[in-house]
Amino acid sequence: MLIEAYFQLFASWISSYPFIVTSDINYQARRPSLGFIRGEMQFRDGSILHVREFVDVEDRIDRLAYAYQYMTSTGHLIFRYDNADHHKYLQLATHPHHKHDGAEDRIVASSIRDLSAVLQEIERTIPFN
Repeated sequence: MLIEAYFQLFASWISSYPFIVTSDINYQARRPSLGFIRGEMQFRDGSILHVREFVDVEDRIDRLAYAYQYMTSTGHLIFRYDNADHHKYLQLATHPHHKHDGAEDRIVASSIRDLSAVLQEIERTIPFN
């Protein structure tokens, strides 16, 4: 897969969720199979999802670095998924993949996430009537 195809897939995830009212996403191809994505989406209730992915799609989709940070309209953390290698002491089975669940000091194990899975979680937990 080329990075441009992955960028199109990423954009299709965003366009498939009607509760996203605005999105500002920057796509940067670094090589034919390597790219960086950064931006944010705002939802009907004013909450915001900040996204960052550094991805290699040469043989498979490999998110080398990622963070999906979901916040209230007033800037309070709801959750963040990331793979930053800064919680070794917790000995999580999914290290370095983890979730900051509601507060910076509550870290739980998490399988690798992607934008589509994060948007599905937001859709299940937040009323968007």
